[in-house]
Amino acid sequence: MPKTLAGGRPESKPVNVGAAAIDIGAKMHMAAVDPGCTDTPVRAFGTFTQDLHELADWFKTCGVISVAMESTGVYWIPVYEILEQRGFEVILVNARYAKNVPGRKTDVSDAAWLRQLHSYGLLRGSFRPDADIATLRAYLRQRERLVEYAAAHIQHMQKALMEMNLQLHHVVSDITGATGMQIIRAIVAGERTPDVLATYRDVRCHSSIETIRAALVGNYRDEHVFALTQSLELYDTYQAKMLDCDRKLESDHSVD
Repeated sequence: MPKTLAGGRPESKPVNVGAAAIDIGAKMHMAAVDPGCTDTPVRAFGTFTQDLHELADWFKTCGVISVAMESTGVYWIPVYEILEQRGFEVILVNARYAKNVPGRKTDVSDAAWLRQLHSYGLLRGSFRPDADIATLRAYLRQRERLVEYAAAHIQHMQKALMEMNLQLHHVVSDITGATGMQIIRAIVAGERTPDVLATYRDVRCHSSIETIRAALVGNYRDEHVFALTQSLELYDTYQAKMLDCDRKLESDHSVD
């Protein structure tokens, strides 16, 4: 049977019995079910968790089995997860495709149109990994964000050092390496003597103690040391949060 719409009406019988759809919004979701199961086939629901469970209850009452929704921003994620937990089949569809299917009447709401397309098997779901993979990806994305935030504070530390004319970045390949961090922590702790700071040189550092000593003769103004201190503290905070992510990944996805 052809899966086409003409004049706003399907040419074949529905293939997805119990199909529903949701027009996802930031503050309100419009949901549509089969008009044959209720006098109010299109209803509005809020976005609070209680509202989403009420939506799921309504779907259950109406005999809904499968729900289609557009993957709009991040607003679809809690809806998807709650409906999936409640036992519904949920498919994500491309909003552009749904809007471009011909045959829609002007008085049909977005949710009702999406439900109609879904009921006739005209929607192709986007890939959605299973729950374990989705969780893993969420942790990895969070860790990537933390890496970006930490990198910004590395730049702030380097800026504070340069403002004091401490040429640390010229004598170490990475200021967050062993030599760089030991020297920065010593400066933050109050050390100002180049001879003493140079002794924090790691044995693997290519620069000599003499070169490092010369690079650490600077103008230790309080405001620049203060900026360096805060940047170091924030850098350490994000490093600790990254470690939390690593532990979470290890504990949740360890192989038995």
